[in-house]
Amino acid sequence: MDEAAAAEAVQLIDGEGEFAADSAERFMAAAGVAGCGLSYAVVSIMGPQSSGKSTLLNQLFGTNFREMDAFRGRSQTTKGIWIARCVGVEPCTVVMDLEGTDGRERGEDDTAFEKQSSLFALAISDIVLINMWCHDIGREQAANKPLLKTVFQVMMRLFSPRKTTLLFVIRDKTRTPLEHLEPVLREDIQKIWNSVAKPEAHKDTPISEFFNVQVTALPSFEEKEEQFREQVQQLRQRFSNSIAPGGLAGDRRGVVPASGFLFSSQQIWKVIRENKDLDLPAHKVMVATVRCDEIAHEKFSCLTSDAEWMELESDVQSGPVPGFGKKLGYIVDVHMQEYDKEAIYFDEAVRTAKRQLLKSRVLNLVQPAFQKMLAHLRTRALEKYKTELNLTLESGKGFAAAVRDTTESNLNEFDQGCADAVIEQADWDYSKILEKVRRDVEDHTLSIREGKLSELTNHAKEKLRKALVEPVESLFDAAGPSTWASIRNLFKRETEAILPEFQKNLAGFEMESATSEGMVSKLRDYARSIVENKAKEEAGKVLIHMKERFTTVFSHDKDSIPRVWTGKEDVRAIAKDARSAALKLLSVLAAIRWDEKPDKIEKILTSTLLDGSVTPKSKGASASSDPLASTTWEEVSPKYTLITPSQCKSLWKQFKAETEFAITQAVSTQQAHKRGNGRLPPPWAMVAIAVLGFNEIMTLLRNPIYLFLLFVGYLLVKALAVQLDINREFQNGVVPGIISVTAKLIPTLQNILNKVATEQQQQQGHHQDAAAEAPQQQQQPQPQPPPLLLSPRSPMSELRRPLHMPFSPVRKAVSPSPSSSSSTVTSPRNAGEDQKPRQMVPHDYKGSKILQDLQLNLQFYYYNSCC
Repeated sequence: MDEAAAAEAVQLIDGEGEFAADSAERFMAAAGVAGCGLSYAVVSIMGPQSSGKSTLLNQLFGTNFREMDAFRGRSQTTKGIWIARCVGVEPCTVVMDLEGTDGRERGEDDTAFEKQSSLFALAISDIVLINMWCHDIGREQAANKPLLKTVFQVMMRLFSPRKTTLLFVIRDKTRTPLEHLEPVLREDIQKIWNSVAKPEAHKDTPISEFFNVQVTALPSFEEKEEQFREQVQQLRQRFSNSIAPGGLAGDRRGVVPASGFLFSSQQIWKVIRENKDLDLPAHKVMVATVRCDEIAHEKFSCLTSDAEWMELESDVQSGPVPGFGKKLGYIVDVHMQEYDKEAIYFDEAVRTAKRQLLKSRVLNLVQPAFQKMLAHLRTRALEKYKTELNLTLESGKGFAAAVRDTTESNLNEFDQGCADAVIEQADWDYSKILEKVRRDVEDHTLSIREGKLSELTNHAKEKLRKALVEPVESLFDAAGPSTWASIRNLFKRETEAILPEFQKNLAGFEMESATSEGMVSKLRDYARSIVENKAKEEAGKVLIHMKERFTTVFSHDKDSIPRVWTGKEDVRAIAKDARSAALKLLSVLAAIRWDEKPDKIEKILTSTLLDGSVTPKSKGASASSDPLASTTWEEVSPKYTLITPSQCKSLWKQFKAETEFAITQAVSTQQAHKRGNGRLPPPWAMVAIAVLGFNEIMTLLRNPIYLFLLFVGYLLVKALAVQLDINREFQNGVVPGIISVTAKLIPTLQNILNKVATEQQQQQGHHQDAAAEAPQQQQQPQPQPPPLLLSPRSPMSELRRPLHMPFSPVRKAVSPSPSSSSSTVTSPRNAGEDQKPRQMVPHDYKGSKILQDLQLNLQFYYYNSCC
């Protein structure tokens, strides 16, 4: 602090009574008064005009108040109230120089400012110096009496005034000892006190209750300057530690802290100027309220701009901050302690109330960061719970035990994290966020539990599906009397293998037995639904299965070898067996049989459909006696009915219609086979031919060439007959057969010639390419086709395969069907549609090609003869 600047006098109230707030604030800042707390004293001086008040203050406290220039005459020097700080006196002492009383400049009638300034000095001062002349003591009309009367009058306007020290400074002391002057002065003071009108409550109150009256005397400054200075220094010692107990300041009740001194002074002057009664206790509360508000606002602003707080707030936005509660509590505590330090000297009730408001504002400021910290802890707790739960479950621990252990550890950790995030200054309740975390954990647990149960259920369902679908389908494909018994055994075996394992896995969830049994029951129902759905699916394709079953039995023997219809087979019996097998399959798929109770479905179907088809019922039978004229089966629940009796009847009719062709074809094949084996003429015809054709026979025997040509012609005709399938063509009648054979004869011959010519051209092209590439290389012999080795039982496809295909004018033979396995070659009805224009074969190759074809036809004829 600059002592020279502190001692510089500043006008606090000007001569017009206006409070100079700006200059006063500069003084408070320069003098350093605001930081003194309660450790300061206020000294003011009153007295007549030109009585040496400013001189006394400057000599006593080292200030520089303006002094009167004696050489210019006596006049008003101090206007208003001036303020300065004492230099070199502890504690901090603020000195006020008041305008002198009884001045001619204001006149006799203008005493308002005199009373106002006196009341102001008494209200804010701890020590009031009353400067008076020594020669006025004991005089009735002395100049000091109006001053004292004014002081006592304004004192009555103070509600609950504090005890102020009145230090009477007797100036220009004469030879009369102070011991004789003081009693006279005290007597005069008591008379003035008694003469002042007082409130009823203080009518008999002695002056000592309001004032601590002390008296001192000083020699003349003009005549005895050295002595004056010495005694002033002695008086100065009395102001050291003036506020200590027993010090000069005396009573310190209601003192305003130094930081509120300026505001308090301004408000007191405002009340005095408005000519209101000055309630010092209320004023003290008012000052404390204003100053504590200012301090609280200042500390709150400091907190909002605090670097540590801003860094902490920024860090908590991005994630949890370790030691959040300690860091935040330290920051809040620092600023609250600063408030306490500055507001400690103000009214306790006001200080405490404002502290609570500041604390509330601070907590409201930092609480979002606390909530953000809790949100991070909540997220981290949930994520950690998810991770630990997954790891625990992967280790093979039971679900319920894993959830219980993981939940307890994570909730305890979260609770500890919340407790660490709470600051000592707040009683924040985090039970709600803890409950939210608990709900988060429960929701996630429920989700995982449902997922695990669903996974176990789906896995068990998949195992049941794999264990049942294909076997059940296979059993239905081979449907027989024991099909449903096998399905029941399969169902029992697989469910007894899978469901106990599923129930064992459920034990880890520690669910109620009723719930566990319910899930097992649902899984068993699912297994039943698999079988039932498969049965319904197969029942929807029953007609296809019946035809397949019929075809398998009808077209294959007991060794599953395709039948060859040679004419020795009993087609009717085979057809009945095939239909019986199909009917058994229909009876199996007609209803679902979960119990072992026998039913009459197969018996009814056999007696009604199969036996009825072989042995028709009598004509007199009524329609009401038809057991299939119903929509339900006896002793079978409607929900287990797959195919109703009436539907079975309809399906059987459709089945018979669609399989009738196979039976007809088998019968036709037998007849054709019989005709093919009976081509020789009757014996009488052979004898007639031998007798009548003896000459021709002898001619042929004498000339073998005729016999050879005749044999070759026979082979050609036979080959054409086989290629054209004449037997098949003449089945529909003689005339249609002749027309069909005539239409096919020429295209067949053309097709043979075209294929021979095409093959010859290809062979010529191969010979030319070989001659050009290797003219010196010996020509390799052309590979010969493998010899035709046929057995009398070789199928027609094996015969046709080694033959040269350009020779055949017909399409590929169709493999024999189960219903017509005895057929040899199918007729080329659309041979003309596949013909393409061919080039003519050169004449030099025709002879050899024809011979090859004849050889092949001979082999073909030999095969047919053997068959």
